[in-house]
Amino acid sequence: MRLPEESEDTSFQINIVPMIDVIFAILTFFIMSTLFLTRSEGLPVNLPKAATAETQQQAPITVTVNGQGEIAINRQPVLLENLEATIRAQVGANESALVVINADASVSHGQVVAVMDRLRLIKGVKLAIATTKP
Repeated sequence: MRLPEESEDTSFQINIVPMIDVIFAILTFFIMSTLFLTRSEGLPVNLPKAATAETQQQAPITVTVNGQGEIAINRQPVLLENLEATIRAQVGANESALVVINADASVSHGQVVAVMDRLRLIKGVKLAIATTKP
């Protein structure tokens, strides 16, 4: 007795199109979720480049000077006259606070020096200037 022809040549196929769709959906989820994992303390500015830049390990206080010369501390706007008092309040009794200056590359040198001068009046504060590697 002979089996019907269907059972002799039955070939199985694996359709991978739905699997590819699932993989792309998972990939999209991971890409979108990693975009929200970064934490930015300062305002967006175009940082100058420095080949000798080093990463700081302390949690810093970020002072941002944007392209228009406006100053912000941890994204909160502040006037140059109030900068020293605001930083003193945030530093408190911490003797080795790190203050990072995020100055836009287009800001005048005089504006950055004025900010640094105010910050140097606070005892125990260490200054750092944020840069990007070229």
